[in-house]
Amino acid sequence: MARVAARLSASGEQSSHPVDEVLPLPKLALYGFQHVLAFYAGAVIVPIIVGSALKLSPEQLVYLINADLFTCGIASIIQAFGVGRVGARLPLIQGVTFTAVSPMIAIGLGAGGGTAALLVVYGAVITAGIATFAFAWLPAKAFRAVMRLFPPVVTGTVITVLGIVLIPVGLKDAAGGAPTIADGGVPTQLAYAGGTMLFILVLMKFGGPFLRSIGILLGLVGGTAVAFLLGDAKFGDVGKSDWIGVTTPFHFGAPKFEWFPILLMLIVMLITMVETTGDTYAVGDIVGKEVDSETVARALRADGAATALGGILNSFPYVAFAENVGLVRMTKVKSRFVVVAAGVFMIVLGLIPKAAAIVASVPPGVLGGAATVMFGMVALAGIQTLAKVDLKEEKNALIVGVSLAFALFPATVPAYFDKHMSPDLSSLLNSGVTLGATAAIVLNLVFNGLAKDDAQTAAPAGALAEALAETLTGHAEVPAQPVAAPAAAEKGAAKDSAKDSVTDSAKDSVTDSAKDSAQDSAKAAAGEDGAAKAGAEEADAAGAPAV
Repeated sequence: MARVAARLSASGEQSSHPVDEVLPLPKLALYGFQHVLAFYAGAVIVPIIVGSALKLSPEQLVYLINADLFTCGIASIIQAFGVGRVGARLPLIQGVTFTAVSPMIAIGLGAGGGTAALLVVYGAVITAGIATFAFAWLPAKAFRAVMRLFPPVVTGTVITVLGIVLIPVGLKDAAGGAPTIADGGVPTQLAYAGGTMLFILVLMKFGGPFLRSIGILLGLVGGTAVAFLLGDAKFGDVGKSDWIGVTTPFHFGAPKFEWFPILLMLIVMLITMVETTGDTYAVGDIVGKEVDSETVARALRADGAATALGGILNSFPYVAFAENVGLVRMTKVKSRFVVVAAGVFMIVLGLIPKAAAIVASVPPGVLGGAATVMFGMVALAGIQTLAKVDLKEEKNALIVGVSLAFALFPATVPAYFDKHMSPDLSSLLNSGVTLGATAAIVLNLVFNGLAKDDAQTAAPAGALAEALAETLTGHAEVPAQPVAAPAAAEKGAAKDSAKDSVTDSAKDSVTDSAKDSAQDSAKAAAGEDGAAKAGAEEADAAGAPAV
């Protein structure tokens, strides 16, 4: 990988803030807070949706949000900073997965709703978290065998699906929030969204490096300021909120462990493993750091630990948040310690309901405008991963196209799942991420089988593509390749030499000595040809890839 790093450095891909650099405190705080704002809407939407569906009281709902933020902070620090062999040590924010929303609602409604339903959900969440954590400790050979299910054609498709599925979430906020969509949305909120997006785009186009790096933050602050001046940003709830709200383990009671909810949550965690795997490779590409099977294993251990902790601290399953991968790409701020700072901010927000209430007062249109830009960048990160795949191969194109179609089905025909499936099956399949990721894995197995080498990916196009291909196959180097390539070159040169020598000698020969010279040249060339063949066969026997 030394030559990969050299190429990265030569091509200028490394930023002035590499992944392991500790930035000055003011920059850490500013960049970290931007991550919090970028992530906040996605972080709180899950407890809001689940709590509302289970008919929790407003106070209980606030508690869920605080518990979620508090646990997000701890989980993000574990993932970015690392604790032993847990955590990828990459700028990955941990957030509650959208994949779990429908299954958790189904589990909760099946348990009768209310806080009693939460206890069943938490029992499933804790069990699934422990199972994920244990899985990621499999021996390296066994874990690498499982990871062969996720070549670039799968991970790229899953990241693209995440972005495409998340874009409507941002657009709904841009139009005024989900409750207003049936009535056509709120034009004022859509105007705020458009203004926020335009402001961000102008900064990205004309701003200096520092302004571009905090473009999302400035867009949110600027949009909220305009909305406040026009009377559409309300901060009245801040005065009603408590100053301190401490999250305690098992606040709602002891968890209950039932087999079907546990099975459902295990399936959810399988999907989130694909998400985290894709996000880990994507952010590794962005920051220019090698990602191997051990890095992915550490990321999944952090997922499992955070999910189990979430069940204990009254929260939900956790995954590496794709939204913030898009933010890293946009801002080019690659330091993982920025995410550590964001984790500290989230812990503080989880302890101070008043602070969370201030952030919650950002109008939905402003949030939606900024979120739509970031979700689009998530989809782009997936497309960039797919650019490393040979999509001229019909089988790879089919994997991507059909998986995207499956992912869009729940959003296109949502009533199908409720009317034609049992509640248990509907809760499992009524998710674009679940269907898209499952389709990508299954179709890849059908068309390509398990990834054994780089044959399923495009020829490395640049240092990052080479690094990704090497880490996916589990080979740090391919030492025999330099032998095979010269052998092939010598073979071709030998053939050309023989042909030219014989032709030229036939034309110019006027004496026996000239004929003998031509024959000697041809024999020598033929000998080189045989040597080249032998060299190529020896390289093949050593395990070099065909050239």
